[in-house]
Amino acid sequence: MHHNCITDKTRQKINILQIAALLGSAAAIPAMAQTTVNVTGLVDTYLGSMKYSGDSNRTSAVNSGGMTTSWFGFNGSEDLGDGLKANFKLTSFFRADTGESGRFAGNETFFSRDANVGLSGNFGQVSLGRDLAPNFLPSILFNPFGDSFAFSPLILHMDVPWFNASGWTNTTAGDTGWSNEIIYTTPVFAGLKANLHYQFGEQAGQTGRNNIGANVLYFNGPLALTAFYQRVKVNNPLELSPGNVQPATNIPLPTGEFATRQSAWFLGASYEFTLAKLFATYQKTTQDIDLEDKTLQLGTSIPLGKGAILASWANTKRDGSAIGQPLKRNTTSVGYDYNLSKRTDVYAIYMVDKITDQSTGNSLGLGIRHRF
Repeated sequence: MHHNCITDKTRQKINILQIAALLGSAAAIPAMAQTTVNVTGLVDTYLGSMKYSGDSNRTSAVNSGGMTTSWFGFNGSEDLGDGLKANFKLTSFFRADTGESGRFAGNETFFSRDANVGLSGNFGQVSLGRDLAPNFLPSILFNPFGDSFAFSPLILHMDVPWFNASGWTNTTAGDTGWSNEIIYTTPVFAGLKANLHYQFGEQAGQTGRNNIGANVLYFNGPLALTAFYQRVKVNNPLELSPGNVQPATNIPLPTGEFATRQSAWFLGASYEFTLAKLFATYQKTTQDIDLEDKTLQLGTSIPLGKGAILASWANTKRDGSAIGQPLKRNTTSVGYDYNLSKRTDVYAIYMVDKITDQSTGNSLGLGIRHRF
């Protein structure tokens, strides 16, 4: 029989090797104890009946990212001693309805959410690689729908490119994440923290082609305040209309102009009362052509049961000779987000959307979100 072919001497050798392997593993444990690596992510999928302003017909679909864009990846840190740590993030967006990578079909790279490494300590934190743009944290933390690219009125106006019949496009150039970037984050001083951003354009002979920006975040009890400023000359990714950073590239500009620089500033506040949390934001963007956007957003989150009622309204006024007739866009969303557990919630959202001289759109989404 095959099991009788193993001699006692062979068994002794196997046992010695096993013990040596165990001792080796035990010896390695102290060296590994200061290092942590996490696999983490989020899956968000919703059933929707969608019709945005300017659409002639309604679309029924199962889509990804109703409340948060689905993503997965790795992050970790190593304790270097004396309060110093090395940190990294490698995370990727994906579309849970189809299994495809990226937020959208196109030129997006695999680790387009995060791809960075850096150091943190008593001095604050420095990261190098692809990371957040200055506009991202202030916008998602100061509206009740967070980073919902499907239903948050503020995020729809600021960040979502439009390719429907309306011709309307996002107000904020440069994307919500920047490649080739260095970020310095200050320590927290009495609830106040700042992030300084610089993105290299990496074009020979064009040292002035870059993106710069900063944001501040203040949290003190029920009160929170924020602001950001950014100057954008580089699209992300660069292959998408290089040299053109107007709010997006499919605005039908009668003059045939296009912008090569955009500046944006933003103010936000929230206050948490006993019965409700209130949000307010204001943003203005200007280009190096006669084109500007002004966006006001008001919102609230009202606790109810194991969840909250969410409501938000955003109004954008687009003006300038580059577009001719002034345009307005109003979007309102109302919903309920119910927590099944700390990691899983379900939500229902209704949204109404209207752009000047375009048909009114209204959408409904029912979804589930799970964090891991």
